[in-house]
Amino acid sequence: MLPKLFSKWVICRGCLRPMSDDGEAGLCGVCWEGLWPLTEERCPKCALPHGDDRKCPDPVAWEHGDALWNYRGGRPAFGSLLINGIKSGERGWKIALLKRLAKSELPPWAFSVDVVTSAPSSLLQKFSRGFDLAMEAAIVVSGMVGSPYAPTLRKRLLAGRQATRTESKRRKMPQKDLYVRKGTQISGKTILIIDDVWTTGTTLLRCAKALKKAGAKEARVLSLFRAI
Repeated sequence: MLPKLFSKWVICRGCLRPMSDDGEAGLCGVCWEGLWPLTEERCPKCALPHGDDRKCPDPVAWEHGDALWNYRGGRPAFGSLLINGIKSGERGWKIALLKRLAKSELPPWAFSVDVVTSAPSSLLQKFSRGFDLAMEAAIVVSGMVGSPYAPTLRKRLLAGRQATRTESKRRKMPQKDLYVRKGTQISGKTILIIDDVWTTGTTLLRCAKALKKAGAKEARVLSLFRAI
């Protein structure tokens, strides 16, 4: 939070308006209000408001699925602003977002899992960013639900980034790009998979299928943001 004396001289990096007193990490309070929750009338598997009379638009391989915030909520669209900045190495935004995650209300089914894991990034992505947002979010959630965090999944080194692909190409992501780490003990366990952004759900689908093939009893997914 900025001292009131200086706030009017600082410009918010999101909306480019003068910084408010409740700003944080270079973003004003109005921008932070762009963390919009999803609509209450959403599917309990794909987190989209498609109604009970329609199937999920993309395949699911989990028993429960949800997200905390609308990726396109706020002005500017706060999820895309924040996540793109974080994936470019913006640590201040990452820290502020994880603080808000720790204070968020999680779905009840998140508290009855055996293991919390994260959708993996490639080693090249981790190296370029200096951190793994999904992993750090999963560690926060692990502490909130009281279940251990375990890095159960790996991403093939040359798999590439889903964010740089069109939606049609994202859906064609090969299953072999994601696999369970050797020696991982998940047989008969309920696994909660954490990701940062849920767009087509292809990454989560590959993660869930890999875990179930390796013997997991049930997969559940929770993302920070859902693209609506």
